[in-house]
Amino acid sequence: MGRSGRHRQTETPKRLRTALIAAAGLAAVALAAITVAVTGAGSSSAQMKARAAAADPPRPLDRASRDQDRTPIASPTPEPSDTPAPAPAAKKKRHTKILAHGTCDASYYGTDGGRTASGESIGPDDLTAAHRSLPIGSKVRVTNRNNDRSVIVRINDRGPFVAGRCLDLSSAAMQAVGGLASGVIPVKYEVLAKV
Repeated sequence: MGRSGRHRQTETPKRLRTALIAAAGLAAVALAAITVAVTGAGSSSAQMKARAAAADPPRPLDRASRDQDRTPIASPTPEPSDTPAPAPAAKKKRHTKILAHGTCDASYYGTDGGRTASGESIGPDDLTAAHRSLPIGSKVRVTNRNNDRSVIVRINDRGPFVAGRCLDLSSAAMQAVGGLASGVIPVKYEVLAKV
């Protein structure tokens, strides 16, 4: 009797597997040969550095030594022309649009390590503030009406819940406007939007 069909099915995968193993071995040998050809056989990092230094020798210094006088380098002088030089391009200033404004008293809150309404931890160096109704993330310019110092803060909390006060500043923001010693200061606030 001849070979069964079952035997033929198992023979083909064996041949395929053998061919794949042989091809992978040849690829590995070829890769090793290319690596040796590029870097050189047995190259160490010291040899590589020596080759790089030999390929790029140090340039002589263009300066005079400390004992010699230095001669000024001549620079070309521009030719006078009849047309005026173009004015340098002015930087674009960021303008801000004031969405709302008002006056009130502002206090500040300490750094007890708690969490704000936005989920952030209270940072002592952050320029942030609390407001009862402004959206979280709003930018507000707060100006101390006693000394006209101002700071831009980001709303990240809710409060204050004391009558007559509309803002609770972080201690860093209160220090920036110069009201840390007072505790409560009269302020002018402006809700800002980038334009």
